[in-house]
Amino acid sequence: MTDPLLVIARYVARVGEADTVRALLAELATASRSEEGNVSYEATQDVLAPERFVIVEVYVDDDAFAAHRASEHFQRLGFGEIIPRLESRVVQTFSGATRA
Repeated sequence: MTDPLLVIARYVARVGEADTVRALLAELATASRSEEGNVSYEATQDVLAPERFVIVEVYVDDDAFAAHRASEHFQRLGFGEIIPRLESRVVQTFSGATRA
């Protein structure tokens, strides 16, 4: 049995792109939550710096995260629409995620 995987992504939108990134992240979150291996997916926007976003995702294992990245919705929304609108992007993965 493999450990659950926690993914934390930190995005900074380019000037003028925060509203579009927020809307696209909402669409991506909805689609991602329907994935078989997704445990949770939350996209948040910084109250004081609205160009900054934090996405917190939990997957049942590494394979589920790989399937997420290969999914049609991530390819279209993530790689095709969101990432080009970012100034910076940092993604960290952690094993052994637990849920309270």
